[in-house]
Amino acid sequence: MSLLQQFIDKPVQASVISLVIALLGIQAMMQLNVRQYPETVTTTLTVVTPYIGADAELVRGFITTPLEQAIATMDGIEYLKSASSQGQSVITVQLVLNYDPNDAVAQILTKIQQVRNQLPQSAENSIVTVSTGSDQAAMYLAFYSDVLDATQISDYLTRAVRPRLETRQGVQEAVILGAQSIAMRIWLDSRKMAALGISASEVRDVLADNNYLAAIGNTKGSVLSISLETSTDLESVDAFRDMVIREEDGAIIRLSDVAQVSLGAENYESSVMFNDRTVVFIGVSVTPTANLLDTVGGVKALLPDIYSQMPAGLEGIVVYDSTVAIEDSINEVIHALIEALLIVTTVIFFFLGALRSALVPGIAMPLAIIGAFFIMQMLGYSINLLTLLALILAIGTVVDDGIVIAENAMRHIEAGATPDEAAKQTANELSGSIIAMNIVVLAVFAPIGLMGGLTGTLFTEFAYTAAGATLVSGVIALTLSPMMCAKLFQHNMKRRRSTQWVDTAFKSIANSYDTLLSKTLDRHWLVLGFGGLILISVYFLYTASERELAPVEDDGFLMIAAQGDPNMSIDQLERWTSLLAQNVGRFQDIEHVFMVNNIGPQSGSSASAFGGLSLRDWSERDQTQMQLKPQIQQLVTQNPGLQAVVISLPSLPGSTGGTSVQFIISSIDDPTAVFTNAEALARQARQSGLFTYIQSDLKFDRLQYRIDIDRDKAAAVGIDMRHLGDDLATMLSNNYVNFFSFDGRSYRVVPQVERQYRLQAEQLLDYYIANDEKELIPLSAIATLTQQVEPRQLLRFNQLNSATLSAVPAPGITLGQAVEYLQQQADTLLPGSYVTDWAGESRQYVTEGSALLFSFALAVMFMYLTLSAQYNSFRDPAVMLVSVPMSLAGALIFFAFGVVSVNIYTQIGLLALIGSIIRHGILLVEFANDLQLKESLNRRKAMEKAASLRLRSILMTTLATLFGLIPLLVAASGPGAESRFAISFTLGVGLAIGTVFTLFVVPSLYTVLATDRHRQAGH
Repeated sequence: MSLLQQFIDKPVQASVISLVIALLGIQAMMQLNVRQYPETVTTTLTVVTPYIGADAELVRGFITTPLEQAIATMDGIEYLKSASSQGQSVITVQLVLNYDPNDAVAQILTKIQQVRNQLPQSAENSIVTVSTGSDQAAMYLAFYSDVLDATQISDYLTRAVRPRLETRQGVQEAVILGAQSIAMRIWLDSRKMAALGISASEVRDVLADNNYLAAIGNTKGSVLSISLETSTDLESVDAFRDMVIREEDGAIIRLSDVAQVSLGAENYESSVMFNDRTVVFIGVSVTPTANLLDTVGGVKALLPDIYSQMPAGLEGIVVYDSTVAIEDSINEVIHALIEALLIVTTVIFFFLGALRSALVPGIAMPLAIIGAFFIMQMLGYSINLLTLLALILAIGTVVDDGIVIAENAMRHIEAGATPDEAAKQTANELSGSIIAMNIVVLAVFAPIGLMGGLTGTLFTEFAYTAAGATLVSGVIALTLSPMMCAKLFQHNMKRRRSTQWVDTAFKSIANSYDTLLSKTLDRHWLVLGFGGLILISVYFLYTASERELAPVEDDGFLMIAAQGDPNMSIDQLERWTSLLAQNVGRFQDIEHVFMVNNIGPQSGSSASAFGGLSLRDWSERDQTQMQLKPQIQQLVTQNPGLQAVVISLPSLPGSTGGTSVQFIISSIDDPTAVFTNAEALARQARQSGLFTYIQSDLKFDRLQYRIDIDRDKAAAVGIDMRHLGDDLATMLSNNYVNFFSFDGRSYRVVPQVERQYRLQAEQLLDYYIANDEKELIPLSAIATLTQQVEPRQLLRFNQLNSATLSAVPAPGITLGQAVEYLQQQADTLLPGSYVTDWAGESRQYVTEGSALLFSFALAVMFMYLTLSAQYNSFRDPAVMLVSVPMSLAGALIFFAFGVVSVNIYTQIGLLALIGSIIRHGILLVEFANDLQLKESLNRRKAMEKAASLRLRSILMTTLATLFGLIPLLVAASGPGAESRFAISFTLGVGLAIGTVFTLFVVPSLYTVLATDRHRQAGH
């Protein structure tokens, strides 16, 4: 008695195996982590070094360059870029995928410390932040009030809300946007200072000397030790006002005599507008290793308590929650999985025509899916969009095993065998095929686990989950399914009358197929020639197809990035962004609009804004996000005060955000030459009509006044450059002197000339500078103003001067077309010394777009070698594998006509297609080989009979798989719908067309190429 027959004779053993599978799977389902995608660690380190008052050239030479040189020597860097602007250096370090962020932080802090003594003393300490690199936060919260101003709201959020958010597990930081942090503002009156002979540096020195925090220690007695405190620092507005600047001949000049002193905002150069009102935002970002769903869920659970404790009149609202789309997408896939199981079970019942026979695949199918969860748990995977998709696509594979077993057992019963005999004959006949089919599926997906990069990280879980479900299905098919056939089937079991029309239809199709196959085999060379043409067409169909990284999804959220004139004030920027928000808000499908405005170093020393458009729920909209985007882009382009672009969120994790196309050119040439070449390339791209938006981030359009000092005149009146620089920096730079204590926290003391005395550059000449005798000399006596134009910021990529072209392809233009065009133009227009690179989604496309082609080649080789070893033949596997190009060609026809594009999802669909279609070839060849040996039939007769016998199960499996894909195909809207459609459509059309081709091409090739076992048996 064989092992398989033992399970038939001992049904408890088979039942126990299946029950153990079910129990392990159920407990795994309850414990597995739920997330959007498989865990990927995409880490960006940002090093910000303020150097208040310094121009971009000075920042680049003395801050950025030494830091870049040190940081570039650390491990794990994918690329390094920097921006040197007025008053600030920003260095961005993108780490390779899945590099340990903690190790990277330790390295970068060490590198910065090594060169700290090379930086100017007046430069502030570098601030290192760790993030996922995405431009947008995971969640935006808005806070507004009719009774509290922005400063009061900001202070409350800083004290009470942000600490609670940042202590939540997984929260990287809670950034307050539009914040106006409290500061002691010393608004200097330059005219009063001149009249009283007070210089700006003198005020600064007095503030530094007389607002001093001293820690003086404690007493040390024989019994008691008492701590001591002294009032060397100032703690109130009145105390600052009364500060003595100078005393001469009994006359006291106080700070209030030359300045207005008040509690104000540290910076007035940022604001947030939400639905036409000024608010303060908090952007919550998560750590690179955190589970987004769990982290944001924890924050949302905390919000009711936060809202209940806020001061009267302060309101809060969630403006954007990235997990809404993610949860909807996961729920859609879960529903699709359940619907697919129900649909396929119903289809099986109609095809088999008997409830008892339908129970065999009907029980095996969900059991295999449940068992796959235990495989996922053992491999450390999570329940995510890709593993759930894998389970849906695996339904066609796992149901095949049950259908083949049940259909073959019914055929034997109809031929007169008892259920027990039919089950044992089926186990003997099909065990080899089932083992071969399941091993082949494992061989198809195994190469993905060998891949690196984003594709390997994301789709290893997809591939091995599908393979795990197939493996469990094979175990069930060899243990439980034959036993169920023996116990459930009856000797006189007949198909139900309600489904006999299906049986009649199958018989009619089988008769027609037998006749057509016989005629086909009479002209098998013609069929093989046709198959050869199909094989050749695969290459041309693939090259004619459009390419992109992944389909753009309807996430219900769009970003807007806008730039104004580099010298635009915050007031003017707010007017333009308010107009933009009002115009965009007129779209009925848009629910919320917000704009975050920034002026100064944080925005590259220019006026910039970014915004978000929250769309209404998918069920409440008439248009998809993809339909709305070009309309909104056309509208924002008409705003004369801003250059704005509408951006979709990245379709895959790992992107750093921004526009989908980010083309970087870099060179050792000076920035002006890089700028010239970048503009030439951008101009050519605009003329091509392939882009709705393309701009370079390197711009020489920032107006600057240079204060030219006549050093001879300065020396003649006793003014040195150090004191001159100190005076001007105190009056203009908005830099702080020291700190003061207020309500248990420290805040900055910031002196600056009142705004009315710095409206125009010419007003600077009226400022007075102290000489070495403390006499005040007008700046106009020793200096003149020269107008010049400088870049907004000086940019580098991998320590080369660079410019980045940010572009949005026009409707109908894929990412692949845009990338190929820009690269071709760069090769033509740019000097040979220039280096090109990519960032954002386009970088992922270039590095990952063709990564799966290698997996295709490996999958085919693995399948061929596996089958060769199992069948001890190099010829039979070639016959089985001919079904692969047939199905690929069937799918690629629709690729070439633009129904779907070649992207990561469709390529995975093609891999799944290979695993499904090869099973047909294995069944046909396996049965034909057995018939050659057992019934002494030649190759043609054996294949004709095998094809006739296996036609029903092949068609049933194909139709069941196609019906199982319906839930994915019909859910054409909502988050994740595009990727689900792409992968299921690819598998569906490829399987349908490939099955038709397989039923004729495989038999034709078998009669020519397969091993002639009939002759071997005769010998």
